[in-house]
Amino acid sequence: MALAATQPLGLGVGASSRRPPFPILARKTRFVGVAAAAAAEKGGATAAAEVVREFYDGVNRRDLAAVEPLIAEGCVYEDLVFPRPMVGRDQVLGFFGEFMGSISPDLRFVIDDISGLDPSAVGVTWHLEWKGRPFPFSRGCSFYRCQPDPQKQQQIQIVYGRDCVEPATKPGELALVIIRGVTWIFERFPSLARML
Repeated sequence: MALAATQPLGLGVGASSRRPPFPILARKTRFVGVAAAAAAEKGGATAAAEVVREFYDGVNRRDLAAVEPLIAEGCVYEDLVFPRPMVGRDQVLGFFGEFMGSISPDLRFVIDDISGLDPSAVGVTWHLEWKGRPFPFSRGCSFYRCQPDPQKQQQIQIVYGRDCVEPATKPGELALVIIRGVTWIFERFPSLARML
């Protein structure tokens, strides 16, 4: 599947026709996508970027059965909105099952850019769209680490994921003030930093 340099990869109905934020990266992705497809054909394995695309496609179709084989048994999935990571396939699938059941069927993930240079690690920037229109406060970036399933070497699975979603409130310059304040405290009381 080739990624056009002038528009993002839309998953599901209502794909965006917006230009990707970094056209040069999109061109690289298109090239890597072709190389990944060739590698998958040659070795019988699916490249990590393709697994991540399949993952988003399954979520967009609300098809938990299609997502299940893409998640490793011991997967650790961190969504930074939540205080603790989900650990293990059952917890990860439970989370995505609940997510799929609680949102509108018209809400879709659209990949803006996806890396593909590393066969085992993938970075993704994305946004949500509702009926083809951008959804407010829904931009995010994710990182995935993938590796072959120990029992089926031809199946690549997600073993680690981390999602970082755009906050609804944006502190702006206040964030720098907070960072300076916390740094000042840690410099004066280093034992507090060790407690984290």
